[in-house]
Amino acid sequence: MSQDLYEILGVSRDADGDAIKKAYRKLARQLHPDVNPDPVAQEKFKDVSKAYEVLSDAQKRAAYDRGGDPFGGGFGAGAGQGFSFTDIMDAFFGGGAPGGQGGGRGPRSRQRRGQDALIRLDVTLAEAAFGATHELKVDTAVGCDTCHGSGTANGSEPVTCETCHGAGEVAHVQRSFLGEIRTLRPCAACRGFGTIIVDPCRECSGDGRVRSRRTLNVKIPAGVDTGTRVQLSEQGEVGPGGGPAGDLYVEIHVEPHPTFTRHGNDLHCTVTLPMSAAALGTTLTLPLLEADVAGKDAAGDADLQTEHVLDVRPGTQSGSEQVLRGFGVPGLRGGRGDLVVQVIVETPSRLDPRQEELLREFAAIRGEEAPAGQVRATSKSVFGRLRDAFQGN
Repeated sequence: MSQDLYEILGVSRDADGDAIKKAYRKLARQLHPDVNPDPVAQEKFKDVSKAYEVLSDAQKRAAYDRGGDPFGGGFGAGAGQGFSFTDIMDAFFGGGAPGGQGGGRGPRSRQRRGQDALIRLDVTLAEAAFGATHELKVDTAVGCDTCHGSGTANGSEPVTCETCHGAGEVAHVQRSFLGEIRTLRPCAACRGFGTIIVDPCRECSGDGRVRSRRTLNVKIPAGVDTGTRVQLSEQGEVGPGGGPAGDLYVEIHVEPHPTFTRHGNDLHCTVTLPMSAAALGTTLTLPLLEADVAGKDAAGDADLQTEHVLDVRPGTQSGSEQVLRGFGVPGLRGGRGDLVVQVIVETPSRLDPRQEELLREFAAIRGEEAPAGQVRATSKSVFGRLRDAFQGN
């Protein structure tokens, strides 16, 4: 090749390895036969590949800079031979074939991070609202105490694989018009580890871990809801070979409450009153959710308010609501929701003669012996509501 190798790649003679690799990637994307079937482009790609083969190798580049012939017998290879398939992969995908720059991955470690684990925990509404601590039994992989994660029997060590000689991978060479294309594959004999456990631990069968049941104390923060996940770092599955443990996720499921239903951070409940109490007004004692935590809040303080006196105004209609500010569920990020109390007025269904007589007398006094009633639409259009609003003003 009479043309200057630096000129072929379009780099200066003092270009570093990254600049040479970047220039090769750019040209390979344009000239590779899989991309450009033009015979002229294929010839140019051969020249670019040969130039990169020399300039990416420190020893060959030094010899070329001294005036040596990189494609003569002095390099011990014919034209194009020794060109690695990893360089082509590096050109198209920016990171080389598995293993990186010209060398492969090398043996992989037996130690790997363990998988995350997920477990469901049922809690009461009060525990979800104010927080709690639960004792949780989990069944996960833990490190083997016999071999301490090494996977080998006592007194033995892994031996170097005779197939890959500890490299963890073997080379497969094929010839093409580019020369020799070399690909690296994990060694089948040692599964890419580079070593073989001849005498595995009898307790864990060479895996470095065993399954065991253990007990954890899980702190549930105040304000969680169904679907919230509490993360316990490094409490999941221990990895193979004694690798670091994954995380344990506790998914919260809030059980139904007999009195309250939750909507976001608000609580809703229903109070049923007799017709007379709704008409005359009354007061009643309403239990709060705090009553479920036995007189102590999440911080353990005593004298917690567990009930509230609800004032029902005279003439309260069925379906009306009262909002008690700040008696809902605490938020995970602060603040607290409200307690919405809906009043349902109960109409008596069975009257004795005296009660019926009094009720008829009451209706006569109010002129309600034969009420016509009012028929109204269940909903209005947007324009109807706007019209009523303006008319009301």
